[in-house]
Amino acid sequence: MSLSFGVFLRTQKVTKRLVKTTNIRGVLQRCAYTYTSKMRLLAHNMLACNVKGVVNGYPLTIHATKIETNESEFNGNFIVHMLGKLDWGAFLKACKEVNASEDLPEEIPSRDAFGTEEEQYEMFLRKVHHALLEVTVVEGHLECPESGRKFPIENTIPNMLLNEDEV
Repeated sequence: MSLSFGVFLRTQKVTKRLVKTTNIRGVLQRCAYTYTSKMRLLAHNMLACNVKGVVNGYPLTIHATKIETNESEFNGNFIVHMLGKLDWGAFLKACKEVNASEDLPEEIPSRDAFGTEEEQYEMFLRKVHHALLEVTVVEGHLECPESGRKFPIENTIPNMLLNEDEV
């Protein structure tokens, strides 16, 4: 985790939790400390199903029963930094599942594609910011594309813990 992302997490009032059995895209292993916050599309882009025997557990499908939108301060530099780290296809799929796609393009446009149109580039970044950080899944579940395993989302927190027989 880079320092700037760590600073971002602290400013978003994120709590530190011990997660016993999770694997966020192969980075965090069992008994690792991870930062969890509200179930935003930023977090969704890093979550994968870690059930024993599952080969293709990413991206998880979002089935939201309650969604909230909360404004947050726009930081264009953070969004530009995150664009390089996002799985854009999974992000677009998640945006469509929560009705937050807002005419986002099928591929990430390069900065040069906007030429001297600074306002258009900022509009694109603001659309990504909205979907990535302002849309929150309050209730629902995430579903593994391979096994169909459902991970509940309650009070904005996805429960990715596995049962003993799934480890």
